[in-house]
Amino acid sequence: MPKKTRAYSAYTLDATYLLGKLVKHGRTSKKMTAQDLADRAGISRGLLLRIEKGDPRCELGIVFEVAALVGVKLFDTDDKAMSSNIERIEDKLALLPKTVHKQRKEIDDDF
Repeated sequence: MPKKTRAYSAYTLDATYLLGKLVKHGRTSKKMTAQDLADRAGISRGLLLRIEKGDPRCELGIVFEVAALVGVKLFDTDDKAMSSNIERIEDKLALLPKTVHKQRKEIDDDF
C-alpha cells in the first residue's frame, strides 16, 4: 500500500514555519545547542531539527513543550490570562450542543 501524503494549507505551512523559526531563535539566543535542547525536551535531535524547519507532522504537544523551554510565548504572557481564556472558551462551549449532526432534510426557507 503506497504511503499517503497529507496536504496542508498555505496558512498551516506558514504558521509551522514561523513557529519553528521562533524556536530556533529562542534556542540560539539562549546559546543552547540543538542536542542540549533535545535532551532537555526528551526528544531526538532529528525531531528538534524537524520542528525548527517547520515540519507540520510533528506532534503538537512536543512542539509546544520545546517552544516553552526556549521562552516562545504561544498565547498569553502569564498563567492568569491563559486560565481566563480557558474559562471563557469553556463557558462558550457549554452553550453549544455536545455534538453536531448533518441535517437530513433540506430546509425550505423560500417564503
